[in-house]
Amino acid sequence: MVMWHLRSKRKPTSGRLRRLRKKRKMDRGSEFLEIRIGKVKKKQDRALGGARKTRLMSTEKANVANSKTGKIQVSKILSVEENPANPHYVRRNVITKGAVIKTELGLARVMSRPGQSGTVNAVLIEEKK
Repeated sequence: MVMWHLRSKRKPTSGRLRRLRKKRKMDRGSEFLEIRIGKVKKKQDRALGGARKTRLMSTEKANVANSKTGKIQVSKILSVEENPANPHYVRRNVITKGAVIKTELGLARVMSRPGQSGTVNAVLIEEKK
């Protein structure tokens, strides 16, 4: 199911807005894919201008950057601890940008958009002792 999220039909003053042009396929946007923890699954989509987008469906690893040492390590994702996008995503282990994930190195915040870029890049918040 694809939704059309276009501009409102009304002005802030409650007057009616006239249509500038017909609806276009590019206005439609894309459906949200829930990125889960599991075996790596990716999907290629065609973007505007023929560009390709790698959509991540599920993953088990994340690129975790440590700001103190300046090093980036690939770490296994154990679970989702917090997700400001939706509190129910924590229970279902759905990864989105801004989510706090529990890795083997410790807690990390996701900085990339896995549904758009195809990778999970995170920054270490709390090191495991």
